[in-house]
Amino acid sequence: MRDVLINLLASAVAAAVAWTAQYLVRYRRIARKRAFFGVVPGAEVLLFVAKHFSAPSPRSVHRNDVASLVELATTIRECGGLPTLVVSDEERKQAGRATEFCIGGPSANPRTAAHVRVALPGVRFHEGEYDTALPFRVGEREFRRVANAEEFVLVARVRPTASAAPVFILAGQTALDNLGAARFLTANSRRLRKEFGKRDFCLVLGLREPSSFGADHVHLVADVSGSAFAAPPATESGDKVVDATMAAVSRATAAADAETAPER
Repeated sequence: MRDVLINLLASAVAAAVAWTAQYLVRYRRIARKRAFFGVVPGAEVLLFVAKHFSAPSPRSVHRNDVASLVELATTIRECGGLPTLVVSDEERKQAGRATEFCIGGPSANPRTAAHVRVALPGVRFHEGEYDTALPFRVGEREFRRVANAEEFVLVARVRPTASAAPVFILAGQTALDNLGAARFLTANSRRLRKEFGKRDFCLVLGLREPSSFGADHVHLVADVSGSAFAAPPATESGDKVVDATMAAVSRATAAADAETAPER
C-alpha cells in the first residue's frame, strides 16, 4: 500500500512538473510574440483597413482584406490584445499610443499614406494615371506587378518615436497581396524577431502565380530597410531650382531693405 502511494505521489509530481514546464514554454512564446507585435494584454490594437477600390461606399472592404483582418486579429487575441477595426472614413488623430496595423496601399488607406510620408521617406508609390503594373519604388529599386505571374507587397514595422507603440504597414499592389503579407507576418514572427529584435524594418515580399496559388506562395524578395528609412537624395536639377529660388528671394529682400532704409 505504501509503495502504491509513493508511486501515485511521484506520478503527480512528475505531471505537475511537466505541466509547469509546458506552461513556461508557452508563456515565453506568447511573451516574445507580444514583444514583437507590441501587444499589451487588455490593450486596444487598431486595425486600419483600406477601402474597396471599386466600391462607392467608404466603408466597403475587399474580401481579401477581411481575410487579412481575421489573420491579424487572431494573433492579436492570442497575445491578449483587443483588435479594433478602423475603416477609411474614420479619423484617429493620435499616433504612437496604441499598436497599429495599416492594411492596404496609400491610395486606398489614408493612414498608410500618412505613415509612409513620415516614417518611410525612401518609399514612393505610383500616384499618376492608372497603371496595371501598380509600381512602387524603394530607393533606386522599382517593383512592378506582372499580372498573373508575380506581385509585390511592402511590409514594414515603424515607430513614430523610440518609446511609441509600433505601426505595421502592409501595402500590397492588390488586396490579395495584403493577405499574403498578413500570413507571412504572423507565420514568421519568430524569425523576424530574431533577425531584427526591436529595430524597425522594411521588407518587400513577392507572390508567385497569384492567379493559381492565391496568397499561399509568398517569398521574401528583399530587405530594403536601408533605402526605405533614408531620404532620397535631391536631384541636381532640383538643387539648381532651390538655389535659384533662394538667390531670387535674397535679391528681393536686399532690394526691399534698400528701399526702406532711412536716409543718413
